[in-house]
Amino acid sequence: MSRNVLVIEDDKDIARLLDLHLRDEGYSVAVASDGKTGLAQALSKPFDIVILDLILPGMDGLEVCRGIRNRKDYTPILMLTAKSTDVDRIVGLEMGADDYLTKPFNVRELLARVKALFRRVEALRAKDPAAPQRKIESGDLVIDPEKRRVTVQGSPVHVTAREFDLLLEFARHPGRVYTRAQLLDKVWGYSYQGYEHTVNSHINRLREKIEKNPAKPRYILTVRGAGYLFAEPGERETG
Repeated sequence: MSRNVLVIEDDKDIARLLDLHLRDEGYSVAVASDGKTGLAQALSKPFDIVILDLILPGMDGLEVCRGIRNRKDYTPILMLTAKSTDVDRIVGLEMGADDYLTKPFNVRELLARVKALFRRVEALRAKDPAAPQRKIESGDLVIDPEKRRVTVQGSPVHVTAREFDLLLEFARHPGRVYTRAQLLDKVWGYSYQGYEHTVNSHINRLREKIEKNPAKPRYILTVRGAGYLFAEPGERETG
């Protein structure tokens, strides 16, 4: 079955390039060149993924992303932008984008990320909906997999979709040491050389949200020269 991809991109050359390569992969592709048209198309029928530029005429990518996220049905969003600052990237992810690429980008990497998002959605759909997923409680931290909610000392903590998946992977395997490459593979669904820093930035943001003192974390610990782990109760109490 062919996947339906919506590309919302005002740069004609980039849109044409994406259209060509996505079709070569066997996907059905629709293209919109401005935000309002793109959002209207995104809401008009189901798409398997939306590739969304951040800077668009008429309505910017953040507004489009917000509009798509207001739908009941979940659609993965891969955001593109010419901006490269951490602030721009974080804002895009906080608004509900699942992944992020800065222009200029490698087309092979973009295709790898698209496939990774498809695998992630398939994995979520493959889970038995009748099988309850228990809450994970660790000190003041509570993770609810079914509602995809995180609370600290009873107060809700807003995390992005990717941050939640990362935290859940850690919390389900306390004491296990993960390398950055392993986390990319398990949480992002791909391992692309040179992008281990993506893991670092997500962990830093998680620490800012769940730790009392991010400089001295109690939950997500750094294992020097190896990677990261989620502290077991004994480690956390003595950390």
